[in-house]
Amino acid sequence: MFGRRTAEVETPSQSAPAAKPKAAAPKPAGKPAAAAAPAKKPAAASTPPPRVAAVAKQQPVEIGGRTDEYFQTKTTIFNALIDTIDLSQLAQLDTESAAEEIRDIVNEIISIKNVQMSIAEQEALLQDICNDVLGYGPLEPLLARDDIADIMVNGANRVFIEVAGKIQLTNVRFRDNAQLMNICQRIVSQVGRRVDEASPICDARLPDGSRVNVIAPPLSIDGAALTIRKFKKDKLRIQDLVNFGSISPEGAKVLEVIGACRINTLISGGTGSGKTTLLNCMTGFIELDERVITCEDAAELQLQQPHVVRLETRPPNLEGQGEVTMRDLVKNCLRMRPERIIVGEVRGPEAFDLLQAMNTGHDGSMGTLHANSPREALQRVESMITMGGYNLPSKTIREMIVGSIDVIIQAARLRDGSRRITHVTEVLGTEGDTIITQDLFVYDVSGEDDNGKLVGRHRSTGIARPAFWDRAKYYGMEEALAEALDAAAE
Repeated sequence: MFGRRTAEVETPSQSAPAAKPKAAAPKPAGKPAAAAAPAKKPAAASTPPPRVAAVAKQQPVEIGGRTDEYFQTKTTIFNALIDTIDLSQLAQLDTESAAEEIRDIVNEIISIKNVQMSIAEQEALLQDICNDVLGYGPLEPLLARDDIADIMVNGANRVFIEVAGKIQLTNVRFRDNAQLMNICQRIVSQVGRRVDEASPICDARLPDGSRVNVIAPPLSIDGAALTIRKFKKDKLRIQDLVNFGSISPEGAKVLEVIGACRINTLISGGTGSGKTTLLNCMTGFIELDERVITCEDAAELQLQQPHVVRLETRPPNLEGQGEVTMRDLVKNCLRMRPERIIVGEVRGPEAFDLLQAMNTGHDGSMGTLHANSPREALQRVESMITMGGYNLPSKTIREMIVGSIDVIIQAARLRDGSRRITHVTEVLGTEGDTIITQDLFVYDVSGEDDNGKLVGRHRSTGIARPAFWDRAKYYGMEEALAEALDAAAE
C-alpha cells in the first residue's frame, strides 16, 4: 500500500550480520545496566570531594531505560522503514490506521534483519518509532508524565526536565538535529505558525495548552532550542495550593474574597514562580454569568466559566505584515462588552490599556508580570507605560496606577524548588510622588529541615480592615474576610 520495495527491504538483510551485534545487545538491555552499576558503586562508596560529588549529581536521569545499543538498533530500523514506506500515502490515513501500518512494516523489518529483542523491548521500539513518525518523538514519554513542569531541549543530545522545582539532565535524545527541527515544525504548525531560518523564533502551544518556545539555527548555535512549559492534566484549585503549602488556609480565603469581589489584581513573580497557575486558580472565583475575555501571546489559561472569549496575538507574516500585538487585543476588548479582562502577561505598552480598562468599569480584571517584589511590580508597570511612548508626567502615571490596581499578589520560587505566595499587598494611594502600599500577608522563612527544605509560615500583618473592606461588604463577604484575617492574626 505504501509502495513497499521488497528488493530494497531485503538488500539490507545482507548487512544483517553487521546489524546483529547491535541488535543482540538490547535483549539483556536491563542486565548490562545493572551489571555496570556495581562497577561505579565502589568509586561512590569512598567519600568524594565536593567537586566530584557535584559532578555525580549531573548524571542523566533514566527515562524508559534506553541504552546506546537500543538507539543504534532503532536508527537502523527507522532508516529501513523510511526506505520502505511512501510518506505521501501515509499522510492520507488517520492516526490509528497509520500507526497500524507502521507497526506491521517495522515487525517485518525486525524479522528480515533477524534482530534479537524481547517482547517488551520490541513493543517499546514500535511505540518509539510510531511517535517519531506521527507524534512528538522522544518527547512523548516526557509529555505523558504529570510530575514534569518544564522540558528543555538544548540540541539533539541534551534534554533537561524540571521536577519538584529542580532541573535534571535526562538520557532522552533525538536522532539528530534534523529530527528535532522536524518535531518543532510539527508542534508550531498545529497553531498556524512556522519556524525556520527566516523566522527562527516562535511561541506556540500544545493542544493541552502547554506553552512552547522554539529558537532555531542560526540563532541557536548547537541546534534548535525547544522549551515546553507543561500544564498538569488535572487543573489546580486554590485548595491544591493550600495542600502544597503555597498559601495558608486563611490566605486562600482572602484570595477568594479578592477574586469574588472583583478586585483589580496584578500577579507578580519571577520566571517559573507559578504566576499563570495562580492566575488560573484566581479565575476559579469568577461568577458563571460573567463575560470574561482573555488576551495572551499563546493561549494557555484554562478558565472553567461558560462565557469566555479567548484571544491570541499573531506574529507578522513573511512580508512583515499582519501582526496583531497584545495592545491591539486589549484595545479591542473594550469594544466587546467584557465584564473582566484577563491579560496572560503584561510586558509592554498594553499595560496602559489594561490600566484604563481596570479604571473604566471592568472591575476584577487581572494580569501577570515579571517582578521580584510588589514594589518592583509597580515600577515595572510605570516603566512599560513610559516605554510605550506616552508623554505623561510620572505623577500622572502613578495616580493612574493607584486608581486602577487594588491588590498585588507576589509569587516566588524558593531555592529549594518550592513555590510560595510571599506577599498579598494592597495599593493604597500616593504620598507626594511615592505610591503607598501595605502588606496583608507575608511569608517568613525560619530555616530549613534535615532534607534541605525551607521551613516558614504565612502570617498576617495585623491589618483588620483592608482598603477593599467596603468592596467586600458590597458583595456580602465582609464576615468571611474578617474571620480569615482574625484567624491569621492569632
